[in-house]
Amino acid sequence: MKTRAAVLWEAPGKWTVQEVDLDEPGPTEVLVEMVATGLCHSDDHFGTGDLQIGMTPMVGGHEGAGVVRKVGTEVHDLAEGDHIVTAFIPACGKCRWCAMGMQNLCDYGAIILEGAQPTGGFRMHADGTDVGTVSTLGTFAQWQVYDQMSVVKIDPEVPLDVACLVACGVATGFGSATNAAAVRAGDVVLVVGAGGIGMNAVQGAALSGAAHVVVVDPAPAKKDFAPQFGATEVFTDFDEADAFVKSITNGQGADSAIICIGVVSGADIGRAYGAIRKGGTVVVTGIGKDTDDGIPGINAFTLAMFQKRIQGALYGMASPREAMPMLLRLYQSGKLKLEELITRRYSLDEINEAYDDMREGINIRGIIEFNRS
Repeated sequence: MKTRAAVLWEAPGKWTVQEVDLDEPGPTEVLVEMVATGLCHSDDHFGTGDLQIGMTPMVGGHEGAGVVRKVGTEVHDLAEGDHIVTAFIPACGKCRWCAMGMQNLCDYGAIILEGAQPTGGFRMHADGTDVGTVSTLGTFAQWQVYDQMSVVKIDPEVPLDVACLVACGVATGFGSATNAAAVRAGDVVLVVGAGGIGMNAVQGAALSGAAHVVVVDPAPAKKDFAPQFGATEVFTDFDEADAFVKSITNGQGADSAIICIGVVSGADIGRAYGAIRKGGTVVVTGIGKDTDDGIPGINAFTLAMFQKRIQGALYGMASPREAMPMLLRLYQSGKLKLEELITRRYSLDEINEAYDDMREGINIRGIIEFNRS
């Protein structure tokens, strides 16, 4: 069949919305009619060249939701009509990490920037050329073929335009607070960057009972947005936020600092390290350039003697198949805000404008609705 998709033909480059050919699903795959997809900063890294992808052309997108329309012969847990969200790390269920309950670290994560499907090969083609898919997904398409290990069945009562958000941004940000930072009641938490991921770190910290959730973001709109999700104080300048945190902790610093800015540098990590107390944790959730090495401002003596920790966080340090339904239950019970995260809805043809808005700090999360013209 044919479908429309947003294709990156060169990196750096802009997304080209065009018609591509889509193969039938293989034995372990499903054909999905997409309803909505979130516009995560990670995909913009490929367009700007901050991160290197294994091939072009490549269809972007990894934060999606849709309806299963056809299943392969070896698919037994999904049926036509099921509602699904995508998982940007495939989960084989068999490797060491899956067996340990850490599906977010599945060995299949090694292929997510290569473009091919978990079983090999490509399902999309344009003018006789194979087209790769980011994270073995490529949710920037009206129709798409996914391997069963890359989708999670959800409650059909949850609107799919809302459900798509838990596929990446909500799960990543929320888990960065609840799992990676292990926020406890009464904690002082510093969240650096309050976009689609950082705002959910705010929600996670607030729901965990943090006494202060202090946000740093230079975008003026975030001063109004962040308190709606649980921020107690909002600053545009890191040094001012650091000074405030020190003032309410007798100079000790925050219990944790969660870095969720779009392009993380070593200097950002160093500043966050200086803002936490002894025994505190810096959580690095945002992605930096894959060529950026070194963390200035971190002293080996104080790292050991102050027992500080620098913690990476992938997918919120949670297994998607456990985290996504849990987050949707919180939403259904009125404890987690999802609709409020959607600042603007775009058509597929507006994808480049949508990413411009993201870089300008206008949106918490923009989404593409595939029925929008």
